[in-house]
Amino acid sequence: MTNTGGQALVAGLIRNGVSDLFMIPGIQLDWAVDALRQHSGEIKLYVPRHEQATTYMADGYYRACGQVGAAMVVPGPGALNAGAGLATAYASNSKVLFVTGQIHSAGVGKGLGLLHEIKDQTGFVGGLTKWNTFVNAPQQIGDAVDEAFAQVHAGRPRPVGIEIPHDYLSASLDKPAARQARHASSMDAAPALDDAVLARAAAILNAARLPVIYVGGGIFQPGGCAALQELAERIGAPVVMSDNGRGALSDRHPLAMNALAGRAVFQHADAVLVVGSRFIDALTPTPSWPAKAGLRFIHINIDAADLAPPRAPDVAIVADAASALAQLAERLSPRVALAERDALRVKAWAQAQVDAVMPQSAYVAELRAAMPDDAIFVNELTQIGYLARIALPVYGPGTYIGPGYQGTLGYGFPVALGAAVGGRGRRVVSITGDGGFGWNLQELATAQRYGLPVTLVVFNDGHYGNVRAIQKREFGAEVAVELANPDFALLARAFGVPFEQVDTPQALGAAVKATLAARGPAMIEVRIGVVPSPWHLLRLQPMKGMTGPAAPANPLDEA
Repeated sequence: MTNTGGQALVAGLIRNGVSDLFMIPGIQLDWAVDALRQHSGEIKLYVPRHEQATTYMADGYYRACGQVGAAMVVPGPGALNAGAGLATAYASNSKVLFVTGQIHSAGVGKGLGLLHEIKDQTGFVGGLTKWNTFVNAPQQIGDAVDEAFAQVHAGRPRPVGIEIPHDYLSASLDKPAARQARHASSMDAAPALDDAVLARAAAILNAARLPVIYVGGGIFQPGGCAALQELAERIGAPVVMSDNGRGALSDRHPLAMNALAGRAVFQHADAVLVVGSRFIDALTPTPSWPAKAGLRFIHINIDAADLAPPRAPDVAIVADAASALAQLAERLSPRVALAERDALRVKAWAQAQVDAVMPQSAYVAELRAAMPDDAIFVNELTQIGYLARIALPVYGPGTYIGPGYQGTLGYGFPVALGAAVGGRGRRVVSITGDGGFGWNLQELATAQRYGLPVTLVVFNDGHYGNVRAIQKREFGAEVAVELANPDFALLARAFGVPFEQVDTPQALGAAVKATLAARGPAMIEVRIGVVPSPWHLLRLQPMKGMTGPAAPANPLDEA
C-alpha cells in the first residue's frame, strides 16, 4: 500500500490518542478521509450536517470528558463555517484540534480563484487558535500533528490549528520511521513557584477578616477542584463561582456560592483570591469587582495576560490552579472565616431573589429535579438559560456547559451533541430558545443518526426574546425580532426524534424525566410568553441599565 500524506495525518491522530473525529468530507480532504476509512476501527467519525457543528461538537466533547476534541473541514467556506465553534472553544478554554485543508500548495496566496480559496486563511485560523501551523511539505504532516498536540497541552487550554494543502495529502511518502507522540508528561515542567510570592499571598489571606475565593474556568484542570475545596475548607472561605466556574465546588457545599450570593460576601471581603478567571466585566474593560480601600487581591492564572491591567493584583501568581492552591494551602492557618450558619444565610438570601423571578425559576427548578446529578446541562442564551446561570444547582465538574464570553447564540445544541459523545452514555440536557435553535436545527439528523442521548428543550416565544426585551426597555418599540418558526412537532417527526409539547414547569420536569430511559435523542417544546428580566441578578455587579426590585438587606450586615 502506498503511504500518503493523508495516511500520515491519520497515523498522527491515532498516535496522539484521537478516537473520535467530528468532520465533513470534501474534495480537498479525500486522501485523508480514505485513510480514515482504512482505520475505521481506531477512529470513529461523526459527520454533522453543517461545518459549524464540527467545532462545536469538538468543544462539547472536550468539556464533557477532558480529552482533546478534534474537528476537520475543507478550506475556505468550510473553515469559515467552523469559525463560530472555534471562537466559542477559544473563549471557553477548550482543547480543540482544528484540521483544515488548503488549496493546492502552488496556488496559496496567488489569488487565482482556485476552489475554496480565501484570502489569508492562515490569518483567520491564527486569530481563533493559540497556535497554528501551515504544513509546508508532505513530509512535515506527522511532525505537525505531534507538535499540535504538544501545544494544545501546554499552558492555557485553547484550540490549535493545522492547515494542509490537498496535494500534500495525496502525495506519496517514504514509509515513515516509528515515532512516539510527545505526551504532556514529557513536556517541560511548570516553573517552580516563588516561595516569597506564596508567602505574601498567604500573609494576606491569614490576616484577612473575610477572605473570599473567586473561581473561573481555569479551575477545571487536573487536581484543581480538589485543591480548591481543600483550601476553602482549611480557612472556611466562601467560594464564588463565575458562569465558567460552575461545578468547581458542589452547590450542596455550604461554602459554594453563585455570583449573586457573591455580592453579599464581596461587600464584606477584605481579601479576594481570584483563581483561573479573567475577572473582567462582560461589557466594559473593567474588573468584575472594583478595588477599594482595604480590599486586597491575589490572582492565580496560568496565563500572565490575565493578570495584567485593568486588574491590579497585590499578588500575582502565574501557575496552574492545582499546584498553586495546594502550595498556598500549606501556608494558611486553619480557621473558620465564614461560619456555616452565615454562609447558609447568604445562600438563602440569593435563592429568595431567584425564586421571585417567575416562571423562569420554576422551570429551572423542575429541570434540576428531573436530572441525575451527573447529567450534563448545556445552557443557552435564552430567557430561562440566563437565570439558569445562577439558579441551576451544579453538583460537579463537567456537568454544566455555558457559552463563555463569546456568547454565541445557537451554540448549545451542537455543543450538546459533542458532549453526548464525550459523556459516554450520560444524559445531556440541552436548553435553547426558538431563535438560537434555528442556527442548527438540522443537527436533529446528527442526534438521530448516532443515537446520541440528548434531551433538547426548546423554549418557544416566537421571538428573539432577549433582543426584544432590550429594545422595549431602551426604545419603547421593537423591530426585527419576530420569528417564523416551523411546526416543531412535525420537524422532530421528520427526523425521527420523539417529541412532546408542554406549557408548564411541572409538565416540563415530567417530560425531561421520561426521556432519561431513552437510548437516543428526544425533543421537548415549551410554549412561553413574555417573561420578566433576570439580568439584575446576574454576575457580581449588574450590567449597566439592568435594574429590578431592590435586593433585601445583606445578611452579613447583621453578622
